[in-house]
Amino acid sequence: MSYNPYTEYMLDVLERLIGEDSPTGFTEKATDFCVREFEKLGFESTVTNKGCVLACLGGEGNPIVLTAHLDTLGGIVKEVKANGRLKIVNLGGFRAVSGESENVRIYARNGKIYEGCMQLNNPSVHVNREAGSTERTYDNTEIVIDEHVYTKEDTLALGITNGCYVCFDPRFVLTRSGYLKSRYLDDKLGASILFAFAKKIRDDLIHLNRKVYVFLTTYEEVGHGGKAGLPEDAQEIVGVDMGCVGEGMEGSERKVSICARDSHGPYDRSVTDRLVKLADENKLQYAVDVYTNYSSDAQAAIGAGYDLKHGLIGPGVYASHCYERSHVEGAENTLQLLELYLCTVNGNETGTDS
Repeated sequence: MSYNPYTEYMLDVLERLIGEDSPTGFTEKATDFCVREFEKLGFESTVTNKGCVLACLGGEGNPIVLTAHLDTLGGIVKEVKANGRLKIVNLGGFRAVSGESENVRIYARNGKIYEGCMQLNNPSVHVNREAGSTERTYDNTEIVIDEHVYTKEDTLALGITNGCYVCFDPRFVLTRSGYLKSRYLDDKLGASILFAFAKKIRDDLIHLNRKVYVFLTTYEEVGHGGKAGLPEDAQEIVGVDMGCVGEGMEGSERKVSICARDSHGPYDRSVTDRLVKLADENKLQYAVDVYTNYSSDAQAAIGAGYDLKHGLIGPGVYASHCYERSHVEGAENTLQLLELYLCTVNGNETGTDS
């Protein structure tokens, strides 16, 4: 399937960004990638002490921050076991059952990267009668290193110690029907949408009706990504993060989701109402939902004391925090809603209050 040049660019950025390992707390590769990408587009960016990336896209008046996060789920070594294998604990809301049989990369203290796989302890069904019925936890699963290691000392000699990061293979796939399947669509898909938005501005295809910043955060998966580093003149923040898809939800992979409330409370009603109005008037595929097991960088900023209006949108993502699925149309609807909210197209104001 062929797409317009900006969707093609978004998908290219997505695949490359997903290929940069960046579990929360270990995001330098993704940060560097984004700095380089902004530079290619002609935008200067700065990096905060926490590794967040801030870029101004231009515009004047009523400054708004668009935020997405670069950090993902992952694991960290808790124990090098006597058999040379690794016991890990999760980074963010990553469940042990989701990681079983997945290939991983282990970043050793000496800078080397080793391959491995996460398995149930004693996983062979021909050996272990209970393999199928055993609940998967971090206490009964382990990382099997693809090296000749049989003892704790063997593994330590590789430079693998407690505190080393374990990154799970994302397995990125774009299907012929436009479905995106991968780990870490939450929220590298959101970041890729913001890069496509920036490219449209760079190419003079759309014109901002207000000052716009992009803030790509780290540590969102553990709750404090958006709590510091925002520009002092900001008056509003809109998170571009995954939309929830599942039973009882209106959202789907092909829609842009607009969140009215998450587990920390409601989003600013004037922002939410404006987003809904624009999506409805322009016949976007969209949904309005309430998320009961969710937070965002926009909520983190409010919780940190920033005096901002705040909102949340994003493409629908199915099976969040597992092997996730979205769709190109959901991303395109999200990008279009951003344009309607923040831009002037061909001299027509699309995002100003009527």
